[in-house]
Amino acid sequence: MALRDKFIKQSETEEESVLICSSTHHMLQADQLLRQHGFEIELIPTPSGIGSACTTAIRFSKQYKSQIKELIDAKDIEWQDIYDIEKKNRLSDWSDLWELNINPNFMRTLKKVAKDEVLNLSEIKVLLEADTEEELDALFLAANRIRKETVKDTVDVRAVIEFSNNCNKGCNYCGVRKQNKGLTRYRMTEDEIIESTREIYEMGIETVILQSGEDPWYTTDKIIRIIKRIKEEFGMRITLSLGERSEEEYRLFKEAGANNYLLKIEAANQKLFKEIHPDDNYEERLQHIKWLKELGYITGSGSIIGLPNQTIGDLAKDILFHKKYGIHMIGIGPFLPADSTPYEDIDSGDLLLSLKVIAVMRLVCQNVFIPATTAIASLDPEGQEKALQAGANVIMLIMTPPHLRKNYEIYSNKNMVDLDWAVESILAANRKIPGYLNLDKLRRIDRSDINGRNTTG
Repeated sequence: MALRDKFIKQSETEEESVLICSSTHHMLQADQLLRQHGFEIELIPTPSGIGSACTTAIRFSKQYKSQIKELIDAKDIEWQDIYDIEKKNRLSDWSDLWELNINPNFMRTLKKVAKDEVLNLSEIKVLLEADTEEELDALFLAANRIRKETVKDTVDVRAVIEFSNNCNKGCNYCGVRKQNKGLTRYRMTEDEIIESTREIYEMGIETVILQSGEDPWYTTDKIIRIIKRIKEEFGMRITLSLGERSEEEYRLFKEAGANNYLLKIEAANQKLFKEIHPDDNYEERLQHIKWLKELGYITGSGSIIGLPNQTIGDLAKDILFHKKYGIHMIGIGPFLPADSTPYEDIDSGDLLLSLKVIAVMRLVCQNVFIPATTAIASLDPEGQEKALQAGANVIMLIMTPPHLRKNYEIYSNKNMVDLDWAVESILAANRKIPGYLNLDKLRRIDRSDINGRNTTG
């Protein structure tokens, strides 16, 4: 029996503990140290009730608790606490699911989720291959229950400013690729970015996402000035999505006040990654993700569903990738073709498959942020509502100035999700609107029509 398989079988029966370190840096030190000493451990989003979905814990068999404590103390690794955790047993709570007409293999796998047991690649594929109405009902109900258990009912609303559509990369699926000569290029000034951030701030939104192509025109100093101004003027949380930068730049951005960094893997299958990113390197992308975690960023990644040559097995590997690397924000969206790209004539990704990946990602990774992406809203007007019902818990508004939005064309015919659209989707999904939103900024919805029960304080 392989050591990994042995650990999985043990972990299904043994009591477990989780180690919470004082920072991501110390967590990664502890992870490396424990693996070097032969301990079988797993990085997981911190379980609900112990800490935030934005932190990572180290899970191990409870029997090794004293040895692990002694080892990390000897190496001066700063840690907060070790918690004993009991695996949840939801079998009776989910009894209605077992009454559905679902095949034995699917039911057996879903019962493993109900008992908090680790799923392997083949079991994840079983869930992704759900195809009957009752199997799909069971999958989405289970995912929504895990979502409610871990991240509750409130949908987090964030906003993105796409401040430059210049890019020095040539990704085959992306409309802002450097080879697209027909695209009108733009770069927002520092003051324009600040004014767009002010609009977001006045909506009550607490996190701004600064996104661009890989555009070296925005030097380290320019990005730092923008981060500092946002922090000083608005005190908002900042997510950066700038593509690959140097380790030193990541460090300087973090010191300036950046909180989160989004760097998508798109595909965990190395061959598929290379097909869609001809001028990127898979191992280098992994190194960047490791740097971001070591520097203490809340790290985001994600997958595209429906890429050419992609299989269900590839999607299962994507899910395991995000679990393995302790990714906290996981964006899942269908492939949508962009004009003037090598993939412009390829069919869009499948909505149902995208929803299934969201659901299984929630079941496997549990206490994480999963957006109902703009791409899924572009594929289907009710896509975000359906994604929220499948386990998602975040919506991102497009707050790029209106005259520039059409030129940030990663894919064509993008749905420009605004505050009203987000609130409508949240209400349609019977989820809660965050209390921090300034609903006076709604343009199409009468605020008096919003039932107070759908708003958190």
